[in-house]
Amino acid sequence: MAKKIVLTGGGSAGHVTPNIALMPKLKELGYEISYIGSYEGIEKRLISDFDIPYYGVSTGKLRRYFDPKNFTDPFRVIKGFSEAHKILKEIQPDVVFSKGGFVSVPIVRAASFLKIPCIIHESDMTPGLANKLCIPVAYKICCNFPETLKGLPEEKAVLTGSPIREELMKGNKIAALDLCGFTATKPVGMVIGGSLGASSVNKIIRDALPKLLEDFQIVHICGKDKIDNLLLNTPGYKQFEYLKADLKDVFALADMVISRAGANAICELLALKKPNILIPLPSSSSRGDQLLNARSFETQGFSLVINEDDLTANMLLEKVHELYFTRQTYMDAMVNSKQLNSIDTIISLIENAVTKHQNML
Repeated sequence: MAKKIVLTGGGSAGHVTPNIALMPKLKELGYEISYIGSYEGIEKRLISDFDIPYYGVSTGKLRRYFDPKNFTDPFRVIKGFSEAHKILKEIQPDVVFSKGGFVSVPIVRAASFLKIPCIIHESDMTPGLANKLCIPVAYKICCNFPETLKGLPEEKAVLTGSPIREELMKGNKIAALDLCGFTATKPVGMVIGGSLGASSVNKIIRDALPKLLEDFQIVHICGKDKIDNLLLNTPGYKQFEYLKADLKDVFALADMVISRAGANAICELLALKKPNILIPLPSSSSRGDQLLNARSFETQGFSLVINEDDLTANMLLEKVHELYFTRQTYMDAMVNSKQLNSIDTIISLIENAVTKHQNML
């Protein structure tokens, strides 16, 4: 009997890329893959690069704050439930895998109504609102952090880590040296500002740059429209708004990484075993999940953490040197992590759910 899976998740790239990371293995195992997302969300654009059917449904954002749309969006979610119910009846999948985001709520709920097992994945330390609404009907709940297990139903929760795209593991250092115009004789630090709140990190990096460049070469992914034209010809310093195909090569080249603490970003650092400094978004700019993510990685010995409110150019210089000279300690801790075989662990959960579902038919 053919095996069918529906993937869902959206609203941001972080709710889509882990699904993409699962696709090669799912195809290898003979799954028929479909994707359900919003009508025109980022997930539709990202999935269009792959040869799988995409279905759009109505979605409403779930907000913890007052907004006039709070009165109309519940009706969009109800409409989305009806549309998802119809699509799922047509596809008849054996399992649904959800990466979360408000997009996923009507799909997971409709699948549960149809007795289709749902596996959901929570990236952050504490579940977001969308996943909180899906947990009661989930077959299994995957998570990234040991601490998250305590707040989830014991019989459902599994520590898996986050699926990482296999191509990230296949970078070419020589290609990155050519791309950046760097020498092979000086260590490389990689800075990932992130699109949200990158300006403050970018400024500190550039304030510290003259001293940093005495000992390191710096490749800086600084975000859209955030390149400093005055620094374009600085030897040993290369800026990019973002990287796509070349990202794997720059990761391979980097001896250490400075990054925000978004769940998918830090799981990539863990999978690649890159010593790192995390500068989490402060709670004033987020729901505080990056602070929790960073503290967990610090506790597990994977990361060195700096609070943005404490950050100065001199402190950054000090911490970069500290990280570089103790980098092996961080790499050893990451090698022993239980969150490294995430794709195999999640595929195993999917296979078990499919077997159970097909035996019930």
